Amino acid sequence: MKRFLKIPFYLLILSLFSSCGYNTMIEKQEAVDGAWAQVDVQYQRRNDLIGNLVETVKGYAKYEQETLTKVVEARASATQVVVKADQLTEENIEKYQQAQGQLTSALSKLLSVTENYPDLKANEGFNDLRAELSGTENRIAVARKNFNEAVQTYNVTIRTFPNNIIAGMSGFEKKGYFKSEAGADKPVDVKF
Repeated sequence: MKRFLKIPFYLLILSLFSSCGYNTMIEKQEAVDGAWAQVDVQYQRRNDLIGNLVETVKGYAKYEQETLTKVVEARASATQVVVKADQLTEENIEKYQQAQGQLTSALSKLLSVTENYPDLKANEGFNDLRAELSGTENRIAVARKNFNEAVQTYNVTIRTFPNNIIAGMSGFEKKGYFKSEAGADKPVDVKF
């Protein structure tokens, strides 16, 4: 008889754990990890395109070696900063974002320098690369937005009652967000 009483007890415990939110937290954590992977994929896509862009510009802009060197160095630096999904703290994301921001800045300078080369601007391959880079920058923005949304959903899930109790016992920790870069709130000063 005692044996039969244990079965309902175990079923009760199992049902409590299945409805405690643990599975939801795992689902939300996986969504954050997947969103981070998409951010990383888009930055990698940009890094791959930059090599082709630099080689194309080299053929035309022989006198812009300093700018080309800065792009190559920034690209190398950006690929050195790797943040794994289980390390998504505010500090690690900021380091990643700084490295990518340096690359964005160097790339912007390269694209503005190319305006001095009419043959390059008319080159179909160069124009295709610029369009790809522009599209990639848009994809990066969307991937970062999706990542922040996944992080928000996850953080809310692990911080609300009663999930916060289970999250604390199970080791779920708050994830960091992508934030806008310093100075992004000021308008760009365009001069001709």
